[in-house]
Formats: sequence, C-alpha cells, structure tokens
Amino acid sequence: MNVQTSPELRRELTLLDSTMINIGSMIGSGIFIVPAIIALYLQSSSLVILVWVIGGIVSLFGALSVAELGAIMPRAGGQYVYLSEAYSPLWGFLYGWAAFAVINTASIAAVAVTFANYLGYFFPLSALSIKIVAIASIVVLTIINCFGIKLGAMVQNVFSLVKIGTLAVLALLSFILSNGITANPTSHQTLFSLSELSGPLGLALVAVLWSYDGWIEITYVAGEVKNPQKVLPRSLMLSTLVVIAVYVLINLGYLNVLSLTEMSQSQLVASDAATKISRTVGASLIAIAVIISTFGANNGFIFTCPRIYYAMAKEGLFFRWLGHISPRYQTPIPSLIVQAILSSALILTGTFNQLATYVVFASFLFYAMSAGAVFILRKRHPHIERPYKTWGYPFTPIVFILFSLYLVVNTLIEDPRDSVIGLGIILLGLPAYFYWRKKVK
Repeated sequence: MNVQTSPELRRELTLLDSTMINIGSMIGSGIFIVPAIIALYLQSSSLVILVWVIGGIVSLFGALSVAELGAIMPRAGGQYVYLSEAYSPLWGFLYGWAAFAVINTASIAAVAVTFANYLGYFFPLSALSIKIVAIASIVVLTIINCFGIKLGAMVQNVFSLVKIGTLAVLALLSFILSNGITANPTSHQTLFSLSELSGPLGLALVAVLWSYDGWIEITYVAGEVKNPQKVLPRSLMLSTLVVIAVYVLINLGYLNVLSLTEMSQSQLVASDAATKISRTVGASLIAIAVIISTFGANNGFIFTCPRIYYAMAKEGLFFRWLGHISPRYQTPIPSLIVQAILSSALILTGTFNQLATYVVFASFLFYAMSAGAVFILRKRHPHIERPYKTWGYPFTPIVFILFSLYLVVNTLIEDPRDSVIGLGIILLGLPAYFYWRKKVK
C-alpha cells in the first residue's frame, strides 16, 4: 500500500487553513434557500430543526470515516486516491472523470452565477452581464490560486470567517429585533403518523445532506497540509461541527421570525426573514451575505478540486500536462486553468444546472464507497499504522453508508430519467480509462 506523499507539493496548510477550506466549501447558497423546502416537506418546526441535526450528524459520520483514510494516505486527490487503493484504479478514475466533467465544474459554474445574480442587487445586470461577471469571478479566483497555496488559503480564511459571522449576526438579530412570531420552535406543528412522515422526512433529509456537502474538500489538498496525520482528522471534525451549529442557529432564527406557512411558501427564505427584521436593511444584508458566501465557497472549490486532476495525471490516467506544477508557486496551474475554462464554457452554454442535476446524486455513491473503503483497507492492511482510527467504528461508517445509499436510491426512484443520464455521463469515462490505462502500460 502506497502511503507516500507527493514530494512536489509544499505542505503549508495549517489546522486553521484546513478547517476554513471545509467550512467555506460547505456553506454556499443552500442555507439561504433549502430551509423553505424543508419547512414545506415537514410542516413542523421541531422536525425542521431535527432534520438539520440528523443531516449534520450523518455528515459528521462521513467526515469521521474519511478522516481515517486521509490520515493514512495524505496525498493530493482525496477520494480518487481512496477509491483507487480500496477498489481499483478504475473506480478512482470514474470518480475523477465525473468530478472533472461535471460535478466540480458544474458546481463552480452554478455558484458563480448565483454570485453574479446577487451582485446584481446593487449593480443591475443584464442576462449577458451576469454571465460575464460570473466568468470574471472564476477567472479572478483561479488567478489568486495560481499564485501559491497560502494566498488561496488566506482568501478562504477571510471569506469563511466573514460568512460565519454574517450568518451568526442574522440569526442573533432574528431574536433581538423580532417579535418572536414562533419563539418556541416546538410549537405550530402538524402531527404526522410514522407512515405519513417517512416520505417527507426522507426528501427533507436528501435536501439537508446536499446542503452539508463539501465536508470532504480538504482531503483533495491533503498533500499540502502540515502534519496531515493529525490536522486532517481534526479539520474534518471541527469544520462539520461548526457548520452544524451555524445551520441549526440560522434555522432557529428563521423560525423565530417566520411562521411555518410563511417559511414553506418563501422563495428566498433568508431574504424574507431579514426583511421582516428590518425592511430597510434586510434585503441588502442578505444580498451581501450571499455574495460573500458564494464567492468564498467557489474559492474553496477552485482551490481544492484541481488536485484531483493533478493526481490522476501524475499516475498517467489523465492528460500528462495536467500533472505539471509551477516551479515557483508550487501550484497545479494547468489543472486550475482547464477547470476555469470548462466552468466558464458551462456558464456560456447555460447547461450547468441540468448537468449538476444529472450527476450530483452520484457523488453520494462515491461517498458511500469511500466510507466502505475503511472496512476494506482495515481487512487488507490490518498492521499499517493508523494515526487516527474512525470514532465509533464500525457503527459510524455503516450509518453513513446507509444514509448515502438511501439518498442515491431515492434519487433514482424520484428522478429516474436524470439519474440514468447521470450514470451515462459517468460511464462515458470507461473508454477514456482504458485509453489512458493502455498508454501507461
């Protein structure tokens, strides 16, 4: 089992850097929209809070599981490395292919367009101008991350801390300045039987788990983390716990300002809550919060994801030139540039939302496989040194695997057409894999 790290990447990321990368990637635009969907599904303020807690715990279980893999294989690429080692290089490649072709690039495009749309609140923008601004934001962040990992980490630290502070202020203002419409979050709820609740609860959990997505980002840059055996597990756990606290606090704030009916019917729940607190500054506050949140989240994606393509290229399973790094800045500049070009192209074509819908469920299939890798590698390499062992093993990874598979199966049932197309996109990586595999041999 190869546990060596790449000698070409500079280990500069601290615990603070690593934690902020994950927090910044997890908190995007979802928390400003998804709470309304949850309220619509559940019609119970107690269940609304409960499902955010459950989703956070499940995500934490995933982080606790993957942390063991990161500690024994602290190399650039994250899941690409884990899936290749535990299953086969084919599975690692299919994950990397999906990440490059759609998952990461479509996510970057979607977040950039959200950023531009909210920037338009202060500077009215045409449809074409929104695309130009979105692309410009990707270009700026790509350039920043070309000039050394510390610069990208510094930008991430600033934006992550600011977005945590902004959400905390919004939540606190909802208690201080409101009349407490639903001050008791256990009131104003509809009673359901267990059979009636199972369907809506499952759909709500799917939406919540997507909102927590991003907790694994730091593993992609594991080759650049100082003392990764200790820092990786700690950053994975700390970041997930912080985001759970932020999400629960902000939802309590929403429920304190809006009734469940208002919340479930809201198109922009955060804006409606802020406007109800203060009509003069509420909408502006939320626009600023979304701008900060999306810009910071995209920096996290642009910062970390190219390390996947870099790792694939270094093993000869992708374009060789994507494995090059800058001798001066020690960053994978070719991978960063190609990612920016592909994301920008998706913005121009307007296909990013549909592509993201096709493949996003597949990321949880790869998550489940990564958690399963903990079992496989413990059996295959029982004597290898494990600086961190998954807390609660085997219960923790099993719970996470079950919830991830539930999300995948639920998506296949509820949206079979898009799911099948998504699987088709992933399977298009098969001929590409055998082509590069043949070249390696």
